[in-house]
Amino acid sequence: MPVLSAVAVLFIMQLLGEAAVRLTGLPLPGPLAGMLLMLAALIFLGRVPAGLRDTCHHVLKHLMLLFIPLVAGIMLHFEPLAGEWIPFLLACIVGVALTIVATALSFRWMLKRARAPGP
Repeated sequence: MPVLSAVAVLFIMQLLGEAAVRLTGLPLPGPLAGMLLMLAALIFLGRVPAGLRDTCHHVLKHLMLLFIPLVAGIMLHFEPLAGEWIPFLLACIVGVALTIVATALSFRWMLKRARAPGP
């Protein structure tokens, strides 16, 4: 699967997730629903195509570039945030802490799973 096809699959899954959320009224972000659909499709397929794996690896490797628009948006709306900087900062710190904890727990679970004797 070439890179362009892999990126197209990612965008199609995001589009399907957005459509599913809007049609059903689920309280989920569309991209999250799309990634759940991707997970279901990969489980059904039974493997991750090499092109998709390689493309996702490169996207994750350069993930910080995807935060540039977020930072620009925050700077654009900095004046309204200036009055509420404490809740904003607290939400950022708690969000990062929860992400680190969830990542550590997932990593520990995967390590235990990898060490466990398989059938």
